Amino acid sequence: MAASGYSDLREKLKSMTPHRDELKNKYVDGTSNGSSGKAPKRKIRESDDDEFEHSDDCAENREQEASRVKSSILQESIFTPEECALIEEKIDDVVSRGEAGLYRDHTVDRAPLRNKYFFGEGYTYGSQLEKRGPGQERLYRKGEVDDIPSWVHDLVIKRLVSSGVVPEGFVNSAVINDYQPGGCIVSHVDPQHIFARPIVSVSFFSDSALCFGCRFQFKPIRVSEPVFVLPVRRGSVTVLSGYAADDITHCIRPQDIKERRAVIILRKTRPDAPRVDSGSPIISSPAERPILKAKRSHRRATPDAAHRPRVLEMDKEENRHPSNSRHRRHSISSENYGRRGQDSDKHRESSGRKVKMRRH
Repeated sequence: MAASGYSDLREKLKSMTPHRDELKNKYVDGTSNGSSGKAPKRKIRESDDDEFEHSDDCAENREQEASRVKSSILQESIFTPEECALIEEKIDDVVSRGEAGLYRDHTVDRAPLRNKYFFGEGYTYGSQLEKRGPGQERLYRKGEVDDIPSWVHDLVIKRLVSSGVVPEGFVNSAVINDYQPGGCIVSHVDPQHIFARPIVSVSFFSDSALCFGCRFQFKPIRVSEPVFVLPVRRGSVTVLSGYAADDITHCIRPQDIKERRAVIILRKTRPDAPRVDSGSPIISSPAERPILKAKRSHRRATPDAAHRPRVLEMDKEENRHPSNSRHRRHSISSENYGRRGQDSDKHRESSGRKVKMRRH
C-alpha cells in the first residue's frame, strides 16, 4: 500500500471512483464539476436523519382524500338479522333459478367466485364491450333482462323509501352480486353516463369492506394500499355520492371476502343513457333460453385463503373472447379501467397522491 502512495484502502478506492462524489454532488447540490446544472427534480435526503421531501405532503394528501371520501358516504344499519335471513333466502332462490337457466340471457353474468344478476336494467361492461374504454358502456335493450323481483320491491326498496334513503320511484335497476370467499371486483367508477347518483347498496350473508383508491395488478392478483377502507356490515346500507361516487375508484379486494357475501345494488338509470344497438333477437321464451352452467365455488375458506395470491379467470379476458384476446388485454372499461395504467405507473414517483379520473 505504501508503494502506491496510499496508506488506507478506502482512499485508493475513492481515487478510483471519483464519479461517485460527482454524482452525489449533482443530486444534493444541483451541480456537477462546478457547472451550473439544473436543480434536481426530486431532492434526496442527505443523511439518515432527513426524511424524503415529499413524504409529509404525500401523507397529508392521502388524509385529505380519505376525508373527502368519508364525507360523501352515508351508511346506516337498517335491516335486522331476521330481515336479513329472509332476504338471504330470496337471494338463494335467485341463484337456484339462475343455475336452472330460468332467466333471460343477459340477466346472469358469471365469473369465477362472483356472479351478477341484473334486474330491471342491465348493461355491457368489461370484455363485453365491442369498443373498449370509459363511456362505452351501454344499457341492454328493454326486455333483455328480467324485471326486478317483487321481493326486492317489498323487502328492500320499500324499506329504504320509508327510511328516507331513496325517494319513491327512484330505483329502476337492481343488481345482485354474489361473492364466494376470495372473490373480488376490480377498481372502477359506476358509469356516470348510465346511472344517476346516489348509488345505494345493501349487504347480506357476512361482513366485508369497500375500499377506495386501490390499484390492482394481475398474474398473480395484487392490490395496493387503499386510500380509505369502509367496513360494511351485514344488513347495512351504504350510499355513495359526490366524491366517493365520481372522483375515486372503489373496489372489493379478495382478502375482504372471507365468507360468502351478497350485495344488492340499487340505482336509477339516466333517461338519456345509451342502449345497445343490435339486430340480434331477444330471447324471451324459457324454451329458447340456454341452460347456464353453474360456476359457483362451494369450497370452505381457510383463515388465510383469501390472502394468498391467486390468478383469477376473470383476469384472463381471452377466456370470454379468444379471437380478440390480445386487443382486450390492453383495453379498459369503467369497471376495469384501472388495469392498463397500473403496471406501467408502478415506478413513477409523485410528490402527492393525484387521482386522474376517466370521466363517463
